[in-house]
Amino acid sequence: MDYWSSSLTVDDEFEKLVLRMNPPRVTVDNTSDKKTTLIKVDSANKRGSLLEVVQVLTDLNLIIRRAYISSDGEWFMDVFHVTDEYGNKLSEDNVAERIQQSLGPRGCSFRSLARSVGVQSAAEQTTIELTGRDRPGLLSEIFAVLTDHRCNVIAAEVWTHNSRMASVVYISDEENGLAIDDTDRLAKIRQLLLYVLKGDRDRPSANTAVSVDSTHKERRLHQMMYADRDYDKDDTNCISSDRTKPLVTVENCTDKGYTVVNLRGPDRPKLIFDTVCTLTDMQYVVYHGTIIAEGREAYQEYYIRHMDGCPISSEAERQRVIQCLEAAIKRRTSNGIRLELCGDDRIGFLSDVTRIFRENGLSVSRAEVTTRGSQAVNVFYVTDASGSQVKSETIEAVRKEIGQTVLRVKDDVYSDSPPQQTARFSLGHIFRSSSEKFLFNLGLIKSCS
Repeated sequence: MDYWSSSLTVDDEFEKLVLRMNPPRVTVDNTSDKKTTLIKVDSANKRGSLLEVVQVLTDLNLIIRRAYISSDGEWFMDVFHVTDEYGNKLSEDNVAERIQQSLGPRGCSFRSLARSVGVQSAAEQTTIELTGRDRPGLLSEIFAVLTDHRCNVIAAEVWTHNSRMASVVYISDEENGLAIDDTDRLAKIRQLLLYVLKGDRDRPSANTAVSVDSTHKERRLHQMMYADRDYDKDDTNCISSDRTKPLVTVENCTDKGYTVVNLRGPDRPKLIFDTVCTLTDMQYVVYHGTIIAEGREAYQEYYIRHMDGCPISSEAERQRVIQCLEAAIKRRTSNGIRLELCGDDRIGFLSDVTRIFRENGLSVSRAEVTTRGSQAVNVFYVTDASGSQVKSETIEAVRKEIGQTVLRVKDDVYSDSPPQQTARFSLGHIFRSSSEKFLFNLGLIKSCS
């Protein structure tokens, strides 16, 4: 074992010891605020603590309306104002327990929540990761390969951005419903999928992998697209315009030794997860932060440093952070019409559906595939082959072929108006002192502004 690996192991063990001695305290308050539930997290700090909490809240389909983050030193105290997906206060009584599990020395948030978000255990599934150049019909060809080799798709998520595609697919054996453990069979499937991904234009960067890691699915998609450098590729086929582009600024606060990141743009579900995930995976630590997402727009402000304790030191690094945050936000921004499919699950169902899309000239820009019992519950965002909006007659033809009761059309409710070019967001001017701001962030005083 080299010195670096040894030091990481020692640090990890020290973190676990501190957490055992000082277990996290999570309180859920339904009385202090009329509209939201307050979740207060008080714990010894460890790498990735903020992301783990945000990840749990996101997986529980909770909407973060406001958040105040303070994690300087060896301790952190965060306050989240949340509602359920319908805008109501929480009624669940196990939220605190789940957050405490995620922050405990075993860090088991993903495993404890796996089944609730449609992911089965390692014995019941094989995970396949795919990256490559996006093109019309690609998803149809991928699912066709899996069907031809007797694979049942349990769940999948597909993202596209800047002409790139990343997907995490969970499959099982058609015959026994368990993970595929035949290495020769997996190697053949992987080779065929790689051939499909390469096509005739993407031989250098197409990639497939069979994974046994339990990394959170959506975090893994961010990591895959970041590794594929989707943030600096020309977006020649994207139909989105500057009206949906988030406003991101990165400035150094020299007197305090932080870099201040500000984001402003249309609000949508999981926006906070996407930004926190990106900062964490880029090896930045969030020391303080303020988040407000109570209207059509979301505002986020983070005081960050690199893991070595230094702020951003060059213009190139500053621009890269801006590019990566913009890309992380836009990856989940859905272009096209939302199609919801719900029907009896069967082998080849996805292959048939995506083949019909391809034959009618539809291109899938994003997809979420889940299986709930015997039901397949799938969401596809589709455009035409050029990336433009699909004509209504094409959608009706697809619905007729798939089944009117199986396929529903739903407009994307998060296609909001563009962010306004206003002054950089900050709450600093509202409060007379830093101590007053800290008390407000913890919900102990009210603003008089």
